Amino acid sequence: MSDYFDPFDADRPLRLGCSCGRHGSEAEHAAATLRARSETADFEAYSNEFVQASLMKALFPQDAMRRNFLRAVGRNTAMAAIGSVLPMASLQAMAQQTPKGGALEKKDLKVGFIPITCATPLIMAHPLGFYEKQGLNVQVVKTAGWALIRDKMLNKEYDATHFLSPMPLAMSMGAGSNPVPMNVATIQNTNGQAITLANKHKDKRDPKQWKGFKFAVPFEYSMHNFLLRYYVAEFGLDPDRDIQIRVVPPPEMVANLRAGNIDGYLGPDPFNQRAVFEEVGFLHLLTKDLWDGHPCCAFGTSTEFIQKNPNTFAALYRAVLQAAAMARKAENRELIAKVISPAAYLNQPETVVAQVLTGRFADGLGKVQNVPNRADFDPIPWQSMAVWMLTQMKRWGYVKGDVDYKQIAEQVFLLTDAKKTMKDLGMTPPEGAYPKFTIMGKVFDPAKPEDYLKGFAVSRAA
Repeated sequence: MSDYFDPFDADRPLRLGCSCGRHGSEAEHAAATLRARSETADFEAYSNEFVQASLMKALFPQDAMRRNFLRAVGRNTAMAAIGSVLPMASLQAMAQQTPKGGALEKKDLKVGFIPITCATPLIMAHPLGFYEKQGLNVQVVKTAGWALIRDKMLNKEYDATHFLSPMPLAMSMGAGSNPVPMNVATIQNTNGQAITLANKHKDKRDPKQWKGFKFAVPFEYSMHNFLLRYYVAEFGLDPDRDIQIRVVPPPEMVANLRAGNIDGYLGPDPFNQRAVFEEVGFLHLLTKDLWDGHPCCAFGTSTEFIQKNPNTFAALYRAVLQAAAMARKAENRELIAKVISPAAYLNQPETVVAQVLTGRFADGLGKVQNVPNRADFDPIPWQSMAVWMLTQMKRWGYVKGDVDYKQIAEQVFLLTDAKKTMKDLGMTPPEGAYPKFTIMGKVFDPAKPEDYLKGFAVSRAA
């Protein structure tokens, strides 16, 4: 498939060379810098932790015995004692050279993505070599829209993909397509969206003034659609009667705003910031102000792929989690912007992407804001997130009848697998599975989804 052509960037000048003179572009220079950081810090850290943990389990197979030993002598003393009789340094070096797990069932993979900053971990894993380190030959394929992503996964043209996080739920349930079991391996990004309005509406900041407005979202089964509906409904508007909501591919949102086809959109970055850059729109609000830490996109694949290729899936998992860990660090964000901005990936001006990732941005209203967590990349696929999405599908009539929230959430969102893989990588996974969240001041208790649904004044749920 050919790359999606962004008409805004047709005349961008091609930059050759980099500041050190050893790379073909600044993006290649940034990628090399980030690879060096990964190879000398993150990769060594997780492999060393993995070896240490494996040795402890081999010597003390019972959990209680292992805990008592560590409690009695301390971690450092324990590692020193083991190192005096076992070649730990050699074992750690071997771990850094060899991908963990059994033989890969499939090495050549196609992974789809939409060119938005939500896909940062999945995208950056390619130029930074995280897939390659796991023995995988991954082709990341730029895709024009979410319906195409869905169809290519259903047709098995992609092995894994960048999803909108509600999509695997909908696909597994047969909402909007034939039912095919899908899984969310990680959340790709949290926050990272905004409501953008056309400049002509700067005097209409109160949503009660939006009757008759036309809004775009990237897909029906998206957090963008659900958050926009939630937001306007809290101000007394019916999202199906008082406004129009259209599906528009993210790369086409700015052009539609400029042409006057829409009044605004709740969309992914960098297209909110791109509207400011193009001086055609302003940021009404960041979605983090509705729900700080909300999920948006995910990385996942079909249940069938996981069952047939467990070792390949585990290798993919490790690569994407490594990338997410690097993306979460503020000191890496400017370099990451350089890496993912070129035509092969986002095809956007680097300054636009950097404003999104660093959280230092012009808002189109005459202010420069500093919001470090405007976008984040917390990978945990909390099952309570899935339950919330299911409540909104039912609220607006996308699914009918009784919904077994807990069963569907646990089948689709692979929280246990995420925690295990994080632990194997030397990361510290969080506790629990069903944390509560606060959306626009209202607490969501995942243990009581039907009570939550009954609390909305504007709803389609019976």
